[in-house]
Amino acid sequence: MVAKYDYENYKTTTKKWNKTMSGHQVMPSLSESVRAKSLLRSRLEKPNNFLQSRMPNIKVFSGTSHPELAQKIVDRLGIDLGKVVTKKFSNLETCVEIGESVRGEDVYIVQSGSGEVNDNLMELLIMINACKIASASRVTAVIPCFPYARQDKKDKAGGDSGQAAVATIKNYEWKFRSRAPISAKLVANMLSVAGADHIITMDLHASQIQGFFDIPVDNLYAEPAVLKWIKENITEWRDSIIVSPDAGGAKRVTSIADRLNVDFALIHKERKNANEVASMVLVGFVKDRVAILVDDMADTCGTICLAAEKLMDAGATKVYAILTHGILSGPAISRINNACFEAVVVTNTIPQDEHMKDCPKVRCIDVSMMFAEAVRRTHNGESVSYLFSNVPY
Repeated sequence: MVAKYDYENYKTTTKKWNKTMSGHQVMPSLSESVRAKSLLRSRLEKPNNFLQSRMPNIKVFSGTSHPELAQKIVDRLGIDLGKVVTKKFSNLETCVEIGESVRGEDVYIVQSGSGEVNDNLMELLIMINACKIASASRVTAVIPCFPYARQDKKDKAGGDSGQAAVATIKNYEWKFRSRAPISAKLVANMLSVAGADHIITMDLHASQIQGFFDIPVDNLYAEPAVLKWIKENITEWRDSIIVSPDAGGAKRVTSIADRLNVDFALIHKERKNANEVASMVLVGFVKDRVAILVDDMADTCGTICLAAEKLMDAGATKVYAILTHGILSGPAISRINNACFEAVVVTNTIPQDEHMKDCPKVRCIDVSMMFAEAVRRTHNGESVSYLFSNVPY
């Protein structure tokens, strides 16, 4: 509207100068014409900072799994959280009502795969579908902790989660490994069918899960925030060693070790039964050094507690554990309290307030700014690769 008004003003000014005065036609001076054109061009090219600050055509909604993280995301974006009402019927069916128009909007739904995972996943699917059939332009699921990520393949050990079905028949133990589900693929299909156009998540348990989708997936990394925490909170980090509690995390550990310019080690483990480790072998030299265990998630914490004990026996002076997704279920808190950790550091992809109250060793890294920046860049059509190696400030 401003540009149109200036153009009309320019035309009116030109007409006035062109009027015949005393039988003579007077043309506008060159300076006046150039000034009017410059004013028009500046108004056309000047961005509207007010609209940019408000981020128009974007709505961010939160599920019930992690409303605190969603609030931090919108606070950083400078917008309000979308209105949504979630309730359950008497038969425990989930009902979601979107409380404002999303027609033509770029919608982001924040829901983590924690707590009551099945209910939260179903709630997310319903919210995606509700927005999609309400004519949302695009629906992005922001899933900080991807549910069922450990069930990503069939293998001889029944999966990393150790959830192989076991039955004893006539003193024979049968493990139904060949009939294990690939539940992560099923979740990917469900999200796509519900209407999700884009997925934003963090530190997938296995990177190949991105290939389960036919829609774009942005897998952010907690590594930049982890590096920042190590440098700010571990004074002896230059004389430390980064340790992976299993062979699967070797790539993650070597990446962090290279950026810190320190050595790395790994622990090879063999499982005897589900959630039961038979033996651990340390590969690397940790004597008289600070050991930093790094993993993508910890559930019951049996593995990292045994790894910490192994490192102390090998001569490590201190042991830290840094985990992206601190699920910390079952006996995890009591195990951490009884273990030899200096600190167990987790991110807030999963709510950690209760864990921090119950265990003084648990500390939390805030990664809300990374998700907020990913949302902002996605909405504006910018690249998110900057976030793979940098923490936004």
